[in-house]
Amino acid sequence: MPIIVNLDVMLAKRKMKSKDLAAIIGITTANLSILKSGKAKAVRFSTLEAICEALECQPSDILEYSKS
Repeated sequence: MPIIVNLDVMLAKRKMKSKDLAAIIGITTANLSILKSGKAKAVRFSTLEAICEALECQPSDILEYSKS
């Protein structure tokens, strides 16, 4: 898949656990896991906004396009 999700990288940089992020942004840990693994078919802008706010980052820090 050409879209790479770097959520694990940002979580590590912010020293935050997935379950803590899930609680802050109001989604289940299972849904966050699907997003982290890159298996999600879509992501809502409101969820992306909440993640960026919680991790103090930009969407480009989380999502990356790779042509490989």
